[in-house]
Amino acid sequence: MSARRLSLLVMLVGACVWLPSLHLLFSPKGDEGAALLERQRARIEDRGAETATHDRLRRTNPEWDLMRRTFLTLALLNEALAEPTRRDANLRLVDGILDELLADDRAGGPYTFLLPYAHARRFVFEDRSLFVDGEIALLLAARQLVAPRPDLDAELASRVTTIERLMTASPSVSGESYPDEAWTFCNTTALAALRLSDAHSGTHHDALAATWLAYAKGHLVDPANGLLVSSYTYDGRVLDGPEGSSIFMVAHNLLLWDEDFAKDQFVRAKRELAFDVLGFALAHEWPRASSARADVDSGPIVPFLEASAGASGMAVLGAAAFHDDALQEGLWRSLYFAGFPERKDGALRFRASNELGDAVLTYARSFGPLWELGKGRGREARR
Repeated sequence: MSARRLSLLVMLVGACVWLPSLHLLFSPKGDEGAALLERQRARIEDRGAETATHDRLRRTNPEWDLMRRTFLTLALLNEALAEPTRRDANLRLVDGILDELLADDRAGGPYTFLLPYAHARRFVFEDRSLFVDGEIALLLAARQLVAPRPDLDAELASRVTTIERLMTASPSVSGESYPDEAWTFCNTTALAALRLSDAHSGTHHDALAATWLAYAKGHLVDPANGLLVSSYTYDGRVLDGPEGSSIFMVAHNLLLWDEDFAKDQFVRAKRELAFDVLGFALAHEWPRASSARADVDSGPIVPFLEASAGASGMAVLGAAAFHDDALQEGLWRSLYFAGFPERKDGALRFRASNELGDAVLTYARSFGPLWELGKGRGREARR
């Protein structure tokens, strides 16, 4: 055998040995949630940096500005519940986020956080977005559930009333996020808001949740894979099929109302969308039979692997919510391998991500306390 062939053989054998073990070099450290939150906590307290973050996200996608605040606030409140020594400091940061968010919403109305195409036509029912009202209501309810702030009760009650009105008037039991466009992501987030609000105030929205669930199971499930579709018209005509950037959040929301259905959706989403390459886990945005292409929700699609940044990030939340440690660890390995992590002074960020992506990851690492309090009906669970 020639020296060149021998060298190639040695390299091939070496690759066969070390490639299957490569993922071991990128295992998560276990402190990601605290380290990510530390970086974002410092950013919130730097008003110039925080304003720049809002402006940058809104220029790219106004939705991201609201969603980043949503996931970050939920993470802060989870930590406030889990770490009593952080409670007062986290509540102070949450109040700053909420007060600024409510001011932005009052100043610009629902279109502040919507993409420009929202202006192309009128809402079918009412000039409001369930995406905006649902996420703001979720944050208000979560804040009140952790530590009631009396001056927020009226605002929360108003948002809850709006959610009830938007959903109950619709033939699909769904509020519009955009004109004649409803999203399971937004409607299940609104339902999560109602559950946390019920836990705080003692009210009950079981009937509305049951009606939406019955409609969704009967009309919004893709017959090819059993997954909930991502978007549909006001009267229930399907627009977009299941999406990875949506379904993992949807399943996480449904844990508050129908745990069996939520678990079913996660298991199906994992089977249809998640995959593993040499110990590195990733997720597709669309089921394999779909011919859809990259969009603002999916984020960049990795060539050949067809992995989606948006779906893979939301899959981290799904894995955390359903205690799938193997999937969660594989996804974190991929982040450490390809996300360009940067650690400094105990803080962590992923350079390949953005502030919204890091907020989702932070919330995923903190997941648990709020949802457990919500499922336990809040006040009753504390007794």
